[in-house]
Amino acid sequence: MNSPIETSKQTQQPEFSRPAAGDGGSFIHQQGKMMFCLDIDGTIVNHDGLMSEAVKQAGRAVVADGHTVVIATGRSLPAALPIVETFGITHGYAVCSNGGVTVRIDTSLEDGYEILDRRVFDPAPALEALGERLPTARYAIETSAGQFIATERFDDMSFGLHAEPVSFKEMKQAEAVRLVVNSDDSTAQDFAKAVEEIGLHGVTYAVGWSAWLDVSAAGVTKASSLEALRQRIGAPHESTLACGDGRNDIEMLQWAHRGVAMGQAVPEVVEVADETTGTVDEDGLVSVLYSVLEAG
Repeated sequence: MNSPIETSKQTQQPEFSRPAAGDGGSFIHQQGKMMFCLDIDGTIVNHDGLMSEAVKQAGRAVVADGHTVVIATGRSLPAALPIVETFGITHGYAVCSNGGVTVRIDTSLEDGYEILDRRVFDPAPALEALGERLPTARYAIETSAGQFIATERFDDMSFGLHAEPVSFKEMKQAEAVRLVVNSDDSTAQDFAKAVEEIGLHGVTYAVGWSAWLDVSAAGVTKASSLEALRQRIGAPHESTLACGDGRNDIEMLQWAHRGVAMGQAVPEVVEVADETTGTVDEDGLVSVLYSVLEAG
């Protein structure tokens, strides 16, 4: 996950997107293969952003064997693409920004991908409520145009872009895919309490232990976008496997036929998973991926 999650709140149940009628050169799921839905931070890479050689080779092996490997991450698209490339995914899909953006990977395209879906929202109401209660916090938005704007310096690897400085007023006029709020002036507990007392409505949000807040469109999670993608590519639900470590992975692990929690996952994540593997530092993902290859 891109930031550890302390509490997660959805203001309504996810509404799954309808699959499109077709999109030309779509990669279609192969019968008898698995649909792997893999978180990045804390699952594929460690908390320093490093991928082990063992994870790299296991990821490449399941891709080469014809399985559908979907990178499902809180990261924005530019920060997810290096993982896609390292795994050798030349035709496939990625779900980014906690479900806010779904892309089709095709290295024959000019950019190497095309956007299939963006789930956008008006950030103004949330910004007004948050700005009043957390005036010294840093605010950043991933816009519907794929830009990264921020009220001040906001360096975070989960965006993969340099922030364009804007005023708070300009930020409220943006069309957002993802809103992030971070504060150095509050403890994690104070920040979480403040956000809870604000009572955000019409959005999905999660608060992190590092005084970090992620906001998405109402009902949008990794799970909602993965279900739409599953229908699009014709993958049976019985073929779905998800692996993650954060509370923003909870819905995804509940959705998957086989949900696997990383060994360092917090109790709330472990409780909803079907099984637990080793920690990210123990390359826990490797045994999960090879278990499918060996079974095949």
